[in-house]
Amino acid sequence: MYHLQHDFPLKSNNTFGISANAKHYLTVDSPDDLIRFFKENNPGKNEKRLFLGAGSNLLFINNFDGIVIHPEIDGIHLISENPDVAVVEAGAGVVWDQFVEWCVERGFGGVENLSLIPGNVGAVPVQNIGAYGTEAESVIAEVIGINLDTLEIKSFNHSECQFGYRTSLFKVELKERFMVTSVIFHLTKQTEFQLEYGALKAEVCRLGEINLQNIRNAVISIRESKLPDPAKVGNAGSFFKNPIVSEPIATDLKKSYPDMPVYPAGEGLEKLAAGWLIEKAGWKGRSFGNAAVHDKQALVIINKGGASGKEIFELSEKIVNDVLQKFNIELEREVLVIGN
Repeated sequence: MYHLQHDFPLKSNNTFGISANAKHYLTVDSPDDLIRFFKENNPGKNEKRLFLGAGSNLLFINNFDGIVIHPEIDGIHLISENPDVAVVEAGAGVVWDQFVEWCVERGFGGVENLSLIPGNVGAVPVQNIGAYGTEAESVIAEVIGINLDTLEIKSFNHSECQFGYRTSLFKVELKERFMVTSVIFHLTKQTEFQLEYGALKAEVCRLGEINLQNIRNAVISIRESKLPDPAKVGNAGSFFKNPIVSEPIATDLKKSYPDMPVYPAGEGLEKLAAGWLIEKAGWKGRSFGNAAVHDKQALVIINKGGASGKEIFELSEKIVNDVLQKFNIELEREVLVIGN
């Protein structure tokens, strides 16, 4: 079943709580519904498109003059399992953290470090979400969806997805052309824990035995202590990507700032902590109108109440400029800006 609405308010469909309208708003319950809609209706065929799940990684600075497509494709299915691996398929409309909880309860590992990340499963491969030393690509085996140019269902294996740091084929080349309908995950049933990032290991040990549930609980505890709940304070989580630079650049910065966090990012590359850079540039806890940098995690921009998308965007511009001036590092937004 599909349902099309016009001039649809999106304030409750984005975690920043920004007031914006969509020219058309389409909800679909299945891949067949989406295909049927595009075959039967003119709206959408030549319109700008935006695939919208939980709205947890975007910022509206204007109304969206096109069609917003909201997949409500539910269901988590165990495809197969053996003593080592469980193969699981989840619909694009499944809430991500509910999927993580489902996996942990069954002893399926690989996503526990990604607990409490807001959003739905459909956005996971697009953004290649990550946290605490784990990225979604490490467990994604296949992405299934619809090519809206041809109205054909197509699947991409892991290598075809072109995963990178917070990016993928679906975010770049196939943007607005391919809607994810489900994702197939390969999850481990053996002990392979990632605990070396930040304070995660210490928090897990504080909780007791090192196991999937305690890792999940530790991640949730750390995130809740640092990150505002979008249901209470408008935000989109990490607003900026952690910049990846060459080893010589990182080495030079470490000479000037010995306490600067640096993480390996592949051969000849290092990852810097954007939150640390923003804090050292003097922005942690500072306000700009009705927008502000969170006082516990400088990587997060919040809507204090009544902020416009443009106000939040202007704050992010000021942060980018100040970090560039102080460190000669240009921050890149992780949040998708709509309407600029």
